[in-house]
Parts: sequence; C-alpha cells; structure tokens
Amino acid sequence: MNKPISMALLAGGIILAIFGLNASHSFGSDVSRFFTGSATDKAMWMLIGGIVAAIVGAVGLMRPVSKV
Repeated sequence: MNKPISMALLAGGIILAIFGLNASHSFGSDVSRFFTGSATDKAMWMLIGGIVAAIVGAVGLMRPVSKV
C-alpha cells in the first residue's frame, strides 16, 4: 500500500470516527439508548469503521518503503 492511500485512510478514518462520535450524542441516539441501552447502529458503524480505517492507515504509514 502506498503512502497517499494510507494518509487518505488515516484522515478519512479520523473524520468518520468524529462524525460517529457526534452521531452517538444526537437526540436519535439518546432515544435509542433509552430503550435499548446502546446508541444507534449508524453511529456505532461510523465509529467502528472510522477506527478500523484509521488503524489501517496508520499501519500503512509505519511500514517501510519497499524498493521494487
């Protein structure tokens, strides 16, 4: 994986996690949390997807550059 893709994954993952965090504090998530005990599925998937994308991007940036 090359560096620009890794940087895009890292940045996109951070942004997606921030949106997921904001969505988990919304009124809809509060209502869902009241009845089910957890936030909405959309908020959870944005948080999980953002964290995974950020980790994949960070690992891609830390890997040494291979010379072909």
